[in-house]
Amino acid sequence: MTARGFVLALAMSVGLLTGAQAEEPQVHARPQTIVIGLDLSKSNPMVLDDAYAARAGAKAVEGLVALPLKSRVLLRTFGSYEVTANGLKIDQRISSQAKPAAVAEGIATIIAKVPALVRQGKLKAQNKTNIVPFLETMSEVVDCQADDVSVILLTDGFEDSEYAHLTAGGGGHLPAPDEALYAGCKQMTILGIGQGGGSPSATQRLRGQWAAWAKAAGFAHFTGLYDW
Repeated sequence: MTARGFVLALAMSVGLLTGAQAEEPQVHARPQTIVIGLDLSKSNPMVLDDAYAARAGAKAVEGLVALPLKSRVLLRTFGSYEVTANGLKIDQRISSQAKPAAVAEGIATIIAKVPALVRQGKLKAQNKTNIVPFLETMSEVVDCQADDVSVILLTDGFEDSEYAHLTAGGGGHLPAPDEALYAGCKQMTILGIGQGGGSPSATQRLRGQWAAWAKAAGFAHFTGLYDW
């Protein structure tokens, strides 16, 4: 079974694609699009630490349980820029069959399983951290005018790509986006920013870098949490 097939099977097993035994979604509220990006770079503790991955998954899905009808949840992995290295792609639309609480439970379970999937070779830990390229790619997938769009990234925030090399020692700067890729979008959140850096000042610097990037990209709000 391929890595994608394995994860889809896992999604089915936890009810993500069926939505059984969950509350009915709201019918008349404006749909939301939630993008959840999982950083598979080796520096991110979510890749190796089962307890951390479980906590991150639970935090990431807190807002999913109240999603209205026709909302979308997009789960992706990123790290290196190679397409074949990031095969986890799950798209779920909230409906009477795929109810919010069940979708939230399924997504949380998959995130909690990331370290195990890496150990089993189902997902591949990666040597690069292409956060900005991932955000550029996903900006083409969402529509901030049609939906309330939020992006949640489970990453340490240490961009390591063609664009920038951010280090705990203070090296590197994020380039401003060429355009407001997410103009009108609601929220960008990073869970785990600065993790592994061992420095409160490094975390604060990263938070400032990503807050500036998010504002320039068009997000109305930015939140960067080291821990919670």
